[in-house]
This record gives sequence, structure tokens and C-alpha cells, in this order.
Amino acid sequence: MGLNASVVGQLQDLVIDSEDVSGFLEDLAVFTASSVSAARGQDVLCGVTLSRRRRSMTVAGSSHEARLIDEVQQAYGDGPCLEAMRTGKSVLVRDTSTDSRWPEYCSTIAERGHLAVLCVPLRLEEGATAAINLFAPHSDAFDEASIRSCEQFASQAEKALRLAVRIGARQQRAEDLEQAMRSRTAIDLATGVIMGQNRCSQEEAFRILSKASNGRNQKLRDVAESLLQSLTNETPVSHFDA
Repeated sequence: MGLNASVVGQLQDLVIDSEDVSGFLEDLAVFTASSVSAARGQDVLCGVTLSRRRRSMTVAGSSHEARLIDEVQQAYGDGPCLEAMRTGKSVLVRDTSTDSRWPEYCSTIAERGHLAVLCVPLRLEEGATAAINLFAPHSDAFDEASIRSCEQFASQAEKALRLAVRIGARQQRAEDLEQAMRSRTAIDLATGVIMGQNRCSQEEAFRILSKASNGRNQKLRDVAESLLQSLTNETPVSHFDA
């Protein structure tokens, strides 16, 4: 898997064409598997694992089987991928049928026909870690030259992933702001309705709305939207009393 301008350009295209971070990870896994398979002359599966602060682990794969292998590792709580993410160093399993570092995990994937594993970390910004995980059907499938090649590829992939994560974070902030504005608008409108119903002050109307929220064990926004929905549907309007 040679690193050239074409590969760099294709990685950039993956960022541009992906709708979100998860989509980029899936595309990256497929692209990596295809590139490594062509270079090694054998079918290689690829999984990509991303960990971000205050978010659950994201697992993508070049196939359902690739995702499953990575999810098995998450279930065991340890393995070469997690080791690579913790240490920032590539981890090679030459033969899963004999490796003793992660016996349960290695035994499980060996039974599924994956005898060699190479996990290469992606160095991201603070609070995020990731790894590209390659699975081959034959032991000793990755030699020193292929490891170096994969690490060179990862150095470009991590740049693309950093960009995808940044774009995703900005999209999330924009969506959160939009949601907050919608919530604020709904609450303000519902407060106005209650003021009209009860001929009370804005402060008292908000207190009534909050009381209804607590009593129903619903979010304030949901109670407000429910009240407004009853108005727009021309159904009997819920009346909030003090």
C-alpha cells in the first residue's frame, strides 16, 4: 500500500463525501481494506475504532464481520486494538491461534478464521484516540515492510480523521444550538399561552409549566411542545392551573 498523492487525495475525498464521522469511518475502513488487500495479495478485513471524550466508542468496519471482530474485543475489554490506542504504538499479533497476550479474544477470532492482526494507532487531538485494525486469514501476514507501509498510511488517515472529527464537532454544536433555540422558543410560546389561560405574570406562568413538567416527569421542552401541538391540531387545549 504505497503512500502517494492519489491516496492522500482519496482520503480527502472521503472526508468531503461523508455525511458524518460514522460515515467517514465506514468509508475509511472499506478504502483501507481494499488498499491493503491489493498490496498484500490476500483478502484483509479492516475495522476502525474511535474513542472520544463523553461519547461511546465508535466501531466501523469494511464488512459486517470486521465490525463484529472489533465489537468482540470491546466485549472482552482488552485486546490489540485497545492496546494500540492506549500506548500509541502499533500492535502485531502474528498468529492468533498461539498468542497468549489476549487468549480469549485471540481464540475467538482464530476460530472465525482470522489468524493475523495488525493494529495501528491514529494520533488525534486531546481527548480522542483511534486505531486502524487489520485482520488477515493467514498467520505472519504482516511483515516489517507492510507494517511500515500501514503506519505511513495511518499518518495520512489520522489527518483526515482529525478533520472529520472537527467538522462533526462543529455540526453537533450547530445542531445543539438550533435545538436549544427551538426549545427556548417552545417554552416562551407555551408560557405565553399559560399567561393567557390564567391571566397571570410570565414568572407565574413559567412556574406552572415547570410544575407540570415535574408532575408528568417530562422535560420542560416536551411539555411546552405538547401544549403548542394541542393548539395547532385544533384539539382541546390542555389548561395548566396553578
